Amino acid sequence: MSKIHTCSLLAIVFLLYASACPGQAQTIGFDIIGGKNKVSFPFESYNNLIVVPVILNHRMPLRFVLDTGVRTSILTDRTFSDILNISYARRIPLVGADGDREIIAYVANGISLKLPGVVGQGQALLVLEEDYLQLKNYLGTEVHGILGYELFNRFIVEIDYESRILTLHEPYSYKPKRKRTVIHLEVQDTKPYIHTNFQLQDGTTINAKLMLDTGASHSLLLDMDSHPELKLPEKVVRANLGRGLGGDINGYIGRIRSIEFGKYSFDNVITSWPDRGSFANILRRTGRQGTLGGGLLSRFTVVIDYFNGNLYYRKNRNFNNQFEFDMSGIEIRATGQKLNHFIISQLRKDSPATKVDLQLGDEIVAINGHLTKELTLGEVNSFFRSREGRKIRLELLRDDQKIVRKIRLERAI
Repeated sequence: MSKIHTCSLLAIVFLLYASACPGQAQTIGFDIIGGKNKVSFPFESYNNLIVVPVILNHRMPLRFVLDTGVRTSILTDRTFSDILNISYARRIPLVGADGDREIIAYVANGISLKLPGVVGQGQALLVLEEDYLQLKNYLGTEVHGILGYELFNRFIVEIDYESRILTLHEPYSYKPKRKRTVIHLEVQDTKPYIHTNFQLQDGTTINAKLMLDTGASHSLLLDMDSHPELKLPEKVVRANLGRGLGGDINGYIGRIRSIEFGKYSFDNVITSWPDRGSFANILRRTGRQGTLGGGLLSRFTVVIDYFNGNLYYRKNRNFNNQFEFDMSGIEIRATGQKLNHFIISQLRKDSPATKVDLQLGDEIVAINGHLTKELTLGEVNSFFRSREGRKIRLELLRDDQKIVRKIRLERAI
């Protein structure tokens, strides 16, 4: 998977629920090099997503998102597998996140995926026919694929969001630390779920089944089709919630009153509400009410233990950060060879951006005196969710002409 939580515009909801064909499961072949009990290595974080280095077939260095929401590893650009002359066992259709659009992919078997200190042999890989996800444009960094169940089903996975360190533990040797508390984890059809309570703005309390989704940038996503008492908050904004395999996911952004996460409770949580019917097929199969994503998980160090059905957690310095959403009405995409050209791709109706004649296709070249070519996409977006009432000066290129516009940030929800 957003837009959703702190990623003001481009917090992509990477909802990659690939409908795998029978017989697609492969023998898990990941092992820690040298026979050690654990291995740790740094990861990069973009919009609350975990990006790890992966070497494909011992030759091609790539970067994958670590995602509990995918069954089989995905290569999003067929160019790389073609360069390596990887052969495909078959061509298969996949169902996108919207449950409707058919996506074409190829199955490659016997693949090697190497992470720092870990190697996986004999892996299955889904290779997308086209780059449907366009991850690099929405994250502002090169990303080539998604790594999922095969890793979580082999190791106990510890994610230190604050230090950006990933640790893979051999299941037989892992012992949870004393200061960590635990939530029961249910693994169903390769995906992890927790049960918790949340409260809507009108005081309605709902006990929910939520998928734990490290591949979603949002804090919380709820589907109105999943429970008779679920309804939109009074104050919402229409938004593009993100992009999945089926294309853009549209809906609303609002807030719930509170949600419990183990012994903690969070108030006024930014929540996305997809259009009705977007996930009907998925919900019927799993019985869940939504997903809990990186916007909330990143406030903790979490240990995901599929073997014993446990989620261990300990809060970090991000714990008390406010849940904020874009206050400008601008959505941008990163383009260009270095992904440092920032183009306005959407404008929210009745927002500060629409009051000053911003247009789709305008390129932001400076923001409050900072040249955007020297900034990341995340740094640009951080201006737009920084503080209500803040004045933002934008220098833009439109039809090769430089223009200046000024906006004042307004909290929409």
